[in-house]
Parts: sequence; structure tokens; C-alpha cells
Amino acid sequence: MRIDLHTHSTRSDGTDTPTELVRAAKAAGLDGVALTDHDATEGWDEAQRAADEVGIRLVRGIEVSTTFHGSSVHLLGYDFDPAYEPLVEELGRVLGGRTQRLPRLLDKLAEHGMPLTEQEVLAVAGDAAAWGRPHVADAMIAKGYIKDRDEAFRDWLVPGKPAYVGRYSADLFEAVRLLREAGGKPVIAHAWARDSRDKVTAEVFAELAQAGLAGIEVDHPDHDERDRADLADIAKQLDLVRTGSSDYHGTGKGPEFHLGANTTDPEQLERLLS
Repeated sequence: MRIDLHTHSTRSDGTDTPTELVRAAKAAGLDGVALTDHDATEGWDEAQRAADEVGIRLVRGIEVSTTFHGSSVHLLGYDFDPAYEPLVEELGRVLGGRTQRLPRLLDKLAEHGMPLTEQEVLAVAGDAAAWGRPHVADAMIAKGYIKDRDEAFRDWLVPGKPAYVGRYSADLFEAVRLLREAGGKPVIAHAWARDSRDKVTAEVFAELAQAGLAGIEVDHPDHDERDRADLADIAKQLDLVRTGSSDYHGTGKGPEFHLGANTTDPEQLERLLS
């Protein structure tokens, strides 16, 4: 049984609609797939209809933008009540932070000879509930300023680059608490991608486990073999679930992020959701 627990649709920064994503997951030979759009759950109902149609298991999820000691950390949440008011309010603040930074980001791009309007960004964002830097990148591509999203993030839109603007994110421990209160199961996403290994340490995982963390995304395209082995060992020591996924964004990420690039053991999934 093949299960991919981390994917994105056009309701955040993926390029497949929820229906297209579920159908692609079925075509890729998956038995189950989680829709985990950034800071939003608007794609769940459409994805469920598609899952029922093609005969695949849908796990309802989210990827919450959080911060820990000034660093960005992403938190996956599964099987929670999307109407739980304190969580809804916090997600509203996170989404508001996305919207509020757009004018400042566009000002920075204009200063470097790449003018864009908010309307041009929102046009490429389509029906996304959570727009973000990938949509700015897509607008830059449409204007011919850059060739792809990789160039946008490498040269312009990440911390330390000319057009980067920070935004509000939830506190990591608070987000774990809110997901738990909503009946959900929180899992740290791509825990050691980029420079996170020295920030989200074994000691931090232990504190998060005490706060209600349910699992660690061990198998991810951004983790090398050493990362995976060490994260699996931490998960075992703390009795946390170990998940695996693709972090699929359609054409928004490279081919190494294809559906089913990594999968979650069925026993781990049932443990997570139980």
C-alpha cells in the first residue's frame, strides 16, 4: 500500500486543482494521498469528491506556517476539525500576513526593475486561499523577468535576497497545541531541509513531543540518507510516528518531488490517525 502524506493544490501554491491532484495520485499508483495546502483547508471537499470517484483514500491535512526562534518551520496537521475557532482565528492571522506583505514585496521588485501589480499576482494565484511567494514568482515568469520558480527563490525571494519580505507565522508550539485541541495530529514537515538541522534539534523534538507532536516527516526529497537515519532514530526514541511524502506541487517544484517520491508505511499512518 502506497501513501503520500504531503501534497499541494491550486488552493495554495500547487499547480494541480484538488481534482487533478487526486486523479494524478491514482494514476501514479498511490492508494492514499493527503492534501496539505498551506494554511488552508478549502480544497478538502473537492479532493474528497475526486477521491470517492477514482477510489483512493484521502487524508485531510494542512501545512501551517510557523516560526521557532526566528526561523521558519512548517507543521503538517492531519484529521482535525477545520471549524475549531481558535485554530481558524490563528490561520486567519497567518493568511493575513501573506496578504499584508504583498505591497512591500512588489515595491522591492520594482526597485530592481521588475514592476508587478497586485492584480497580476492575484491573476496567477487563481482560486488559491493561501497565496504566497510562488505566485509572485509565477507573475515574474509571466512578465519575462525570470525563467522559473527556482530562479525566483534562488536570486530574489528568500531571506537575504533583494526582494524578500518577512510575514507573520504562528508560533510552532502554539500551532501544535491548537491542532491537538482541534483533534488533529501534528507532524513536523521536512524537519531538516535547508539549514534546519541545527535549529530543530533532538532536544527540541523532545519538547515538542511533550507538547503534543505526533510525528516527524522523515522521508522527504530534501533529506539525505544521514538526515533520514538520524530523524528515524529520534522518532523511535520519542515514540513518534515516522512519515514519508513527496511534497508535490505539480510543475511548481522539480521532478524529484513527484507523487510517491517517498511514502508512509501503512502501519505508521494508522498509528498516526488512531
